[in-house]
Amino acid sequence: MIQIIFLVLMFCWLLTEVFYKQKLASNETDKKGKDKSSLTILWIIIISSITLSNFIANIHFDTFSVAITDKIWIVYLGLLLIFAGIFGRLIIIKSLGKYFTVDVTIRKEHKIKKDGFYSVLRHPSYSASLLTFLGLGLYLNNWVSLAVAVIPPFLAFSYRISVEEKALIEQFGQEYLDYKKHTKKLIPYIY
Repeated sequence: MIQIIFLVLMFCWLLTEVFYKQKLASNETDKKGKDKSSLTILWIIIISSITLSNFIANIHFDTFSVAITDKIWIVYLGLLLIFAGIFGRLIIIKSLGKYFTVDVTIRKEHKIKKDGFYSVLRHPSYSASLLTFLGLGLYLNNWVSLAVAVIPPFLAFSYRISVEEKALIEQFGQEYLDYKKHTKKLIPYIY
């Protein structure tokens, strides 16, 4: 039953991300050309990270058999975080509304969103994605899989954030710089 829940969540994760990529891309009226291949890099890293972390967790060699714990709670916590990340990202994307695009783009009449999740974090959508990766690593209950599930996506999102923030500073100048002073990138009140 746990494996079925995991597979359903992974399928939902894939479906939502494919939907976002297909339906929430920039259009002809947007200022394009700011993405610097960050979307492509994200997709390559994400697919590789998910595949490799699952592969490592299923290897039965002593080298990679490094369980986080022998308790079942880790699997349930992992499932909970996967769900929270998928659902959280959906809510956050919906809250950003017409300004959300999968590629780094400035929309016509674009404004900096500073309320809700965005009053605490500049990139809550990426935080939710990383929560999903953390959940995957915990569900797999393997230290190496956890590292592979979290570190490469974190680095890819960090690159994406630098590209995105450069575009936002270019567009909004001091207003965005002031906003940066009062918010964190990914982890509320910490980072």
